[in-house]
Amino acid sequence: MKRVTLLTLVTLFFAFTVPTFAGDFGTAEEARTMLEKAVTELKTNKVIALTKFTKGEGGFKDRDLYPFCGGPDGNFTAHPTLVGKSMKDLKDKAGKPIGEDFYATAKVGSISEVAYMWPRPGTTEPVQKVSFVTKVDDQVCAVGYYK
Repeated sequence: MKRVTLLTLVTLFFAFTVPTFAGDFGTAEEARTMLEKAVTELKTNKVIALTKFTKGEGGFKDRDLYPFCGGPDGNFTAHPTLVGKSMKDLKDKAGKPIGEDFYATAKVGSISEVAYMWPRPGTTEPVQKVSFVTKVDDQVCAVGYYK
């Protein structure tokens, strides 16, 4: 009887805790949806949209998901901490020139992917990250998720 009770408790523990861990990070589908929403917002009012992205307002910050953009000068125009710094010169933790990849890959009217190595927020160990990228007017924008 004790064995059945213990097994039931362990099963209940995992049933309620494992989904919580999985829900701590955004998914590919959620990242793409956020980028699509960001595109709509940019087309409506670019200045307000970039401010919302940077501040994480209006649903533009969800766990580890947020949009970031770079302008024609290659600098971040929207990002939680990097506005004004070079997006085009950005390299991942393995030295891959991901900023150049963002700019080269982004096309008006289509969403593409750029894969790279980046640490999750609050960690230092790089893991696989993929950003969906697109171009809206003069802005190269992306939303990334961790694999």
